[in-house]
Amino acid sequence: MRLVIKVGTSTLAHSSGKLNIRRVEELCKVISDLKNAGNEIVLVSSGAIGMGVGKLNLPARPSDMPTKQAAAAVGQCELMYTYDKLFSEYNHTVAQILITGDDIENEGRRLHFINTMEKLLELGALPVINENDTVATAEIAVGDNDTLAAIVAVNIKAQLLVLLTDIDGLYSADPKKDKTAKLIPIVGNIDDKIISLAGGAGSSLGTGGMATKIHAAQICTESGTDMIIANGSNPQILYNILEGEGRFTYFKGKRL
Repeated sequence: MRLVIKVGTSTLAHSSGKLNIRRVEELCKVISDLKNAGNEIVLVSSGAIGMGVGKLNLPARPSDMPTKQAAAAVGQCELMYTYDKLFSEYNHTVAQILITGDDIENEGRRLHFINTMEKLLELGALPVINENDTVATAEIAVGDNDTLAAIVAVNIKAQLLVLLTDIDGLYSADPKKDKTAKLIPIVGNIDDKIISLAGGAGSSLGTGGMATKIHAAQICTESGTDMIIANGSNPQILYNILEGEGRFTYFKGKRL
């Protein structure tokens, strides 16, 4: 299977912004094992700004653009150093790709991106993708790697996109406020009711939320790609997902 896995800042880092070492080590171990089983995997990783905040000992996520870009530059080094070190322990080679919205919207650059991705996967590499937050101010303002992951998944014709976040999936109400909220296991059609269930931004270090995940699901399902929202606190849930079991929300892609 060709799948794209997106990990959010809340999965990669503690609330302090410092790397959650145990979780990231487990994530890299599980992904390596899934690659060993013959799956083609692309990792879309958030966390550059959040980890830069921790590395620079800033009191909180910055609100001004220059500091965001500085934090991204520092945090991206930390992220890739960590991924390279951990995946190398399992004999997997990582490749860093930083893209902007223009790289996808421009047809020529989009084709170059797809060709590069195809060659990397053919060579057995593990592409690690993030927005180019040091230069792409529009992307930082949106802060939406969920949409980026969906665009990547559709363009490389992945069968599945998995969004790992700090919640089990889409609920009937906000589970942090409503104890009666129930997990919705399958979404066959994204209608106004499903869209209305999405709230605002997520953690203080990230900028995503359920709204961006529903938008990502719309992009995927319209193109026939399946998508899953799952809790990344235990990376071994990736095994459950590929076996078709566990707690998560599955968005079924439209088939022609």
